[in-house]
Amino acid sequence: MQEPPEAPVEAAPAAEAAAPEPAFSAPQGEGSPDPALFAPQGEGSPDPALFAHALRLAEALVFASDRPIAPQRLQQALPPGVDARAVLTALAAQCADRPVQLVEVAGGFAFRTAPELAPALTRVVEVPRRLPRAAMETLAIIAYHQPVTRAEVEEIRGASLSQTTLESLLEMGLIGPRGRKEVPGRPSLWGTTPKFLEQFGLRALTDLPRREELVNEPGSGLLAPVEAAAPPP
Repeated sequence: MQEPPEAPVEAAPAAEAAAPEPAFSAPQGEGSPDPALFAPQGEGSPDPALFAHALRLAEALVFASDRPIAPQRLQQALPPGVDARAVLTALAAQCADRPVQLVEVAGGFAFRTAPELAPALTRVVEVPRRLPRAAMETLAIIAYHQPVTRAEVEEIRGASLSQTTLESLLEMGLIGPRGRKEVPGRPSLWGTTPKFLEQFGLRALTDLPRREELVNEPGSGLLAPVEAAAPPP
């Protein structure tokens, strides 16, 4: 007797293509983002472990420094092939939800308290003493009219400028000499310093606030002349 033909054997289904691996690994835990999340991606990108080390270096340097850290300064401490600007951008993103955040100020980066926490902290943290009105007015004039001579400050302000006021601004590092004006007598010219930008939380002179924010008492005769002046380039 002839045996019935065997049923055709069906080919095994083709193996499913392996799912592509995610570009970034998952966070390592709440409050501790994986440094790989912030590492630049693409050809020529640094190793994630190297980038994580660079983030730690940047955070330590900014924390230990007494002035804002410029990218050029940070670059000297980083491993070869790691870009300082990319590291600072990643660190700022990493600190975005922290009580202390990384902000760009005075041409560099520094840690600052989160703005929403400032009102609560002022109850327990001693607020620095404000400058006298004469010093604030002088500083405002120099900021908006620099470089400016002492006589020009007195003319704009409508009052004499005491040597004590000028010296106090110099001692605080808020102003500094900017050469001499090429007129008879060659009087000294004055301008603001990086310390001034840091003190007022400015990235550059183009970010100068409205004139009222630099003067203690609104309504001063100083306001109109300062408003008319164009911000420095």
